[in-house]
Amino acid sequence: MPPAAIDLTRIRAVTLDLDDTLWPIWPTITRAEASLLQWLVAHAPSTAALYSNTEALRAIRNQMVALRPDLKHDLSALRRESIRLALTQAGDDAALAEPAFEVFFAERQRVELFVDAHSTLAFLSQRYPVVAVSNGNADVHRVGIGHYFKASISAREFGVAKPDPRIFHAAASAVGVQPHEVLHVGDDATLDAQAAINAGMQAVWLNSTGQDWPHAQPPHATVATLTELCRMLEGLAAPASQPASPRPHAL
Repeated sequence: MPPAAIDLTRIRAVTLDLDDTLWPIWPTITRAEASLLQWLVAHAPSTAALYSNTEALRAIRNQMVALRPDLKHDLSALRRESIRLALTQAGDDAALAEPAFEVFFAERQRVELFVDAHSTLAFLSQRYPVVAVSNGNADVHRVGIGHYFKASISAREFGVAKPDPRIFHAAASAVGVQPHEVLHVGDDATLDAQAAINAGMQAVWLNSTGQDWPHAQPPHATVATLTELCRMLEGLAAPASQPASPRPHAL
């Protein structure tokens, strides 16, 4: 099935995924886990000895997904409870889970944006209200990009995660538009692009690694970079009688 062309005239708002769309997530998580381990060495040495590397900390966090499926939408709670479990297993004070998590969470907000993220956010926010829609626990204000967004909807705060259409509908409602008036942009074929289509939105898949599209219904567009997204939207907006500029505005 060929992709449906983006209808620029319908777009009254843009929703954006965060992790792996505006920055790479795993370098951030690795640094945050290293900071957590360093804190445990100083404040909970038995736990640091039992979970002596970041891989072990990640493994018990992943174990918590099975132990607490009720928290699957809340990555902060999953991480906090995994730290609490590690402390308990090692015989350290379980109350240390709260300050330990805060160390992890502070470092988790220190993301390294993709080189074209700021210019893309500026380009989009000058044209549309922009809403963050994320299953993760990044805070756009602590990250330093909150001024680009009219709203931010997280699975943790909303109570359900992508691909549930309700979180997409909440994002549309946050800026007073209907789902069919929204263009969603994200890196995950299923949780972002396909889910947005199922929610009645137009969708752009940010496919930076050249993956094959895994679903029957294709996204409205696929781009490899955020810069390509801006060029595409600017090209669509250019008058038919004039060639689109080869360079995106404000990039």
